Amino acid sequence: MVFYPKVIGMQDQGMERSINRAIAYQTQQLINQQVGNMPTTVVQMLGSYEIKNNQRQVLSLSLSNYTYHDHAAHGMTYIKSLTFDLQKEKLCELKDLFKPGSDYVKRLSTLIRMQIKQRDIQLLGDFTEIQPNQDFYIADKALVIYFQLYEITPYAFGFPMFPISVFDLQDIIDENGPLGRMAVND
Repeated sequence: MVFYPKVIGMQDQGMERSINRAIAYQTQQLINQQVGNMPTTVVQMLGSYEIKNNQRQVLSLSLSNYTYHDHAAHGMTYIKSLTFDLQKEKLCELKDLFKPGSDYVKRLSTLIRMQIKQRDIQLLGDFTEIQPNQDFYIADKALVIYFQLYEITPYAFGFPMFPISVFDLQDIIDENGPLGRMAVND
């Protein structure tokens, strides 16, 4: 069973359709990734979602897909997130949250490196830096950068999530973008 959300009741029907298409497409991509990765039969598949933020004209959600294949040692889960700037009517990439030309990769990587050390997170290898299009979502006044299973940590650790306060990024965020709106106190 695969569950995914559907946006309803928006004033802008075109934007509503666009968001719903993006959600359906990403859900299908997760299914394809799971089915294409293994030569064995799928025994169980469970897709779910979480709304991470739906305020200040920012919709951020995560879609997850757990699949267990016949004779596998354990199931595999992937998470992908979508963040929409409803004001600008667009699906955001990580770079869209920051001022053009700002070295957001370096700043985020430094903050994540500090958290790895503070939280004593066991890594599979050395952490150098995030990808420019690293997985993320927005939850209230935090940008959460995360990694897939096995990407930087052993499977048993789960999904390494790194919440970063918008206030630690205030000098490089786009004030008119999703993080800028989250940073406003009111």
